[in-house]
Amino acid sequence: MTQPWIEGRFEENMVLTTVEQAINWARQSSIWPMTFGLACCAIEMMAAGASRYDMDRFGAGAFRATPRQADLMIVAGTVTYKMASRVRRLYNMMPDPKYVIAMGACTTGGGPYFKWGYHVVKGVDLVVPVDVYVPG
Repeated sequence: MTQPWIEGRFEENMVLTTVEQAINWARQSSIWPMTFGLACCAIEMMAAGASRYDMDRFGAGAFRATPRQADLMIVAGTVTYKMASRVRRLYNMMPDPKYVIAMGACTTGGGPYFKWGYHVVKGVDLVVPVDVYVPG
């Protein structure tokens, strides 16, 4: 025996899903960037996280201080050879899926230190795989 007053009421008030779909929805709906500033571009990254640009409306407002809680590494500033192993170690600590943004001219290609900077890595993509380049 069917009860007509029950039929059709659960579709409006229930969400049926699997745990995997719920986790994937949460991952695509919010990004947890890791604060990783190496030089003057870190000031620009802090300004982008401030209230004028409001990164929180995109779900990326809470910067994480530990790589184990982050899924986005924003490398901002000059990467030296001494710092390259630490950048790689932090990248390896991040859980999958993980993404990298290279922010600034020094990060993407060495910047003004490209020709005579013996201590500067000529692009962070030599250390970690980069997904997005932001020149400047």
